[in-house]
Amino acid sequence: MARHADRIEQADAVVDGRTGGRANRDLTSPHQRFGARLQRPNSAAALQARVIEQETRTLAEAFARVSEDGSVAAAAAAVVAARRRFVAGTGKAFAYASLLAVDLSAGLSNVTLVDGTLVRHVDVLADVRDADVLVAISLRRYRRETVALAERFAAAGGTVVAVTDAAASPLTSVAGQSIVVPTDSASFADSPTAVAAVVHLLATLTTASAKGARRRLAERDRLARELDIYWEG
Repeated sequence: MARHADRIEQADAVVDGRTGGRANRDLTSPHQRFGARLQRPNSAAALQARVIEQETRTLAEAFARVSEDGSVAAAAAAVVAARRRFVAGTGKAFAYASLLAVDLSAGLSNVTLVDGTLVRHVDVLADVRDADVLVAISLRRYRRETVALAERFAAAGGTVVAVTDAAASPLTSVAGQSIVVPTDSASFADSPTAVAAVVHLLATLTTASAKGARRRLAERDRLARELDIYWEG
């Protein structure tokens, strides 16, 4: 686990050195980022160009990182090998968790989105098995609920896969696999672009190597036609 954290820390330093990411990390709240980036007069065209340039750079850095460290491929292997797969995120991270859970469930069985309502954290923690995996998504300012779930899930013998934005994230110390995604932004909000793209990559690699995925996808198509779910159908 310590060697895993060291590799993440080294990769973080590389990314920060290229982009000034540590300065970005110092702006810890949307209010601080708004004051630093958006209060000076800007035309809409100039702001749009700056945001697009930064989003493009952040996405390229994310793909370069995961290509170099192999973290997404390793996480996909852990998810495929699991008997049950849980996906969790709180607040804004719940959107990424929902995206991942929907895409994974198309090709894999036993995928559960921990939404805190129908599937509560206590429900999951009461029955953790050593063949279970939890994909926990948490970005600064790291919601306590997700961190606590990951800590207790790992303590109960399950495997945690973390999708987060820094080596110093509280998730990395309990995760068997960690995917660290840069979120540098020219906006008041940290970039969602690379996080969504890496979640998409994780779902793709996982489904591509899952036994029965093609059959499951074909059956879903058949049912969609039978139930007339889609306008195009």
